[in-house]
Amino acid sequence: MEVSPSERGPQRENPNRCVMMDSGSYGSLNYSFLYLTFLLALPYFIHYHFLPKLFIGGETVRVKKTSDLPLRFRSDGTFKILQVADMHYGSGIITSCRDVMESEFKYCSDLNTTRFLKRMIQAESPDFIAFTGDNIFGSSTNDAAESMFKAFGPAMESGLPWAAVLGNHDQESTMNREELMSFISLMDYSVSQVNPSTDDSTNPTQGGMITNIDGFGNYHLRVFGAPGSTLANSSIMNLFFLDSGDRTVYQGIRTYGWIKDSQLNWLRNVSQECQGQKQNPLHSDGFPPLAPPALVFFHIPIKEVRQLFNKGIVGQFQEGVACSIANSGVLETFLSMRDVKAVFMGHDHKNDFCGNLDGVWFCYGGGFGYHAYGSAGWPRRARIILAELQKGETSWMGVEKIKTWKRLDDEKLSKIDEQILWGLSS
Repeated sequence: MEVSPSERGPQRENPNRCVMMDSGSYGSLNYSFLYLTFLLALPYFIHYHFLPKLFIGGETVRVKKTSDLPLRFRSDGTFKILQVADMHYGSGIITSCRDVMESEFKYCSDLNTTRFLKRMIQAESPDFIAFTGDNIFGSSTNDAAESMFKAFGPAMESGLPWAAVLGNHDQESTMNREELMSFISLMDYSVSQVNPSTDDSTNPTQGGMITNIDGFGNYHLRVFGAPGSTLANSSIMNLFFLDSGDRTVYQGIRTYGWIKDSQLNWLRNVSQECQGQKQNPLHSDGFPPLAPPALVFFHIPIKEVRQLFNKGIVGQFQEGVACSIANSGVLETFLSMRDVKAVFMGHDHKNDFCGNLDGVWFCYGGGFGYHAYGSAGWPRRARIILAELQKGETSWMGVEKIKTWKRLDDEKLSKIDEQILWGLSS
């Protein structure tokens, strides 16, 4: 007679009986094993197969480092700019110096330029560095990118915001002018731009950048008021950067480049926008709103600078002004804008003077780089620009004064030719 399971009562499990698993259980184990293997293998795969592809020239690709922005005056009411003109950087230690004393020549190289830049940053503690062209000497390097990394290295190491324009020699290596400015704009702490952004104009654009403008490296930077002041959120000084070109042919004659009409039209438009910015009348501190002063930076001087020979200049006029035979009306544009107080340029290394043309100061930086031509026994030099704010009853106000001086690359970093370029009382 067959007994049903319920009638048999509780049964004891045979410890020696094999337990059969269904296919679903096997599948779960297989997936678990594969997942564990994947997790263990992932670090190995990333390290040996993926990371090597993130190296370019031995450097790991990483996000660009940026300074605290926007540019603004210090809490003590000052804003200091270091102008570096004509580094002419080549390939580093293998690039020899030009026009130095015979006793200095044997051990002199691009590294002297690097050392000078580091000394200037340490001595002056600038808020901003402006490189005014011929940053590298293209014919002395077969790798423009490597040369720029070395040339701008001290600026990037300092963590200070910096900007650059091109001269007439930068593009003579492995990059054209557009590629150079694009590369510079992506370097650590650089606030350089390839060309103006749409924020500064309503001109036709492509990808947020103005396209109907000549050259590369035309842009505008605003400097805001001191922290905690009533103008902390207002732009109280403007910095304009312009591409003065390299070499070209004008009316059948080979000449240096110049600033074109399209650039000047953009400049006028931005200047009008800046002068039209509104200040809060409730926080005027008793002072009427003033148009923010503007400073302009480019490489090749304009023709009118020749008129300053034997005039009331501060500094030395030691060589002819090498400029374009074309005249697009740069000075007239600056005068019509009424906010340009001073212009800073390079190109002529043995000139380091400031001279006044109809109320606008034009200042040479003086030759900075050791691979650039100069005069033996005439020290390389750099220019400092210092803007100071007006003190209101309760707060720092707008710019009151703009001063400048130079430092020589001698034992003491001698300070020379200090002068006031502009002031509210002038």
